[in-house]
Amino acid sequence: MLLEIRHVTEYHYAGSVCESVMELWMQPQKSGSQRLVSFELDLEPPARLFSYADSFGNAVYHFDVRQPHNSLRIEARSAVETNPRVDLPEALDMGEWQRLKSEFVMADGFEFLKPHGYAIRTPALTEFIAQKKLDELKKFDPLTAVRKLNQALYESFDYAPGATEADSPIDLALESGSGICQDFSHIMLAICRSWGMPARYVSGYLFTDSSEGDRSDPDATHAWVEVFLPSLRWVGFDPTNNMLAGERHVSVAIGRDYADVPPSRGVYKGDEDSQLVVGVSVRQARSISADPEFMRLPKPVFTNDARRRSELAHQEQIHQQQQQQQ
Repeated sequence: MLLEIRHVTEYHYAGSVCESVMELWMQPQKSGSQRLVSFELDLEPPARLFSYADSFGNAVYHFDVRQPHNSLRIEARSAVETNPRVDLPEALDMGEWQRLKSEFVMADGFEFLKPHGYAIRTPALTEFIAQKKLDELKKFDPLTAVRKLNQALYESFDYAPGATEADSPIDLALESGSGICQDFSHIMLAICRSWGMPARYVSGYLFTDSSEGDRSDPDATHAWVEVFLPSLRWVGFDPTNNMLAGERHVSVAIGRDYADVPPSRGVYKGDEDSQLVVGVSVRQARSISADPEFMRLPKPVFTNDARRRSELAHQEQIHQQQQQQQ
């Protein structure tokens, strides 16, 4: 499947700010399941772009707008060819649990086995697991157990954009019974890791299809989980939509949780209030072309009504400012 993606991020300031320093995780991955055909980044005001690969192998772009500005606009355009998902067996043998305890898995999946950041087993999560009897799923083989967990999370929560933020603690979703894809992914990560399964957070996009029962917001980025099973390697599960990750999913970056791979992160120098506007368009295409209709600005999605004040300073730590995924 050939997909074209347009991701527009705009920061609007109440007055002039002196400098903005940003990092971007927006380039789709190059992997066996997808081919990156093209990727472009446009900035307004213009700035020189630099890039590096982070510790997880993700492409990260960074820039510094040094002149005064009242707004900052970032537009990422991608074309990606995705492949159909490889058919999985109905189940694995029970020996897969023992294989998950091997030295190879424990060493290679070390970063994705430990509780981290938002993906932690809180008292509220422990109570949720007990109420839903989720730990009893370990009586099945690992593949079947994760499939049933994926479905259980889908059935346990309402998808409600705005109910939480991308970086909200999982307890908010657990208490309200509703949330967004980051919440469901963080909860699933915490449970899988507590079962001894390496699991990683995937940030990306979904070409939504209402006829398939998708409930994800088509105007937002997406998140799901990949679980390592020794007999199958990494397998993607989408608890938001109760499906396996397939050719409609476009992966951008992997990490331990959302904080490792936000679409954008940065600071600005000044005391002015700011407002964030995000628009995402994902469409199927027969060929790569400059379609004027597609190049129009997507309908804005106001994902952060809270106003932020930031003091820059030439500090080493970059504080997260954007909360744009849903």
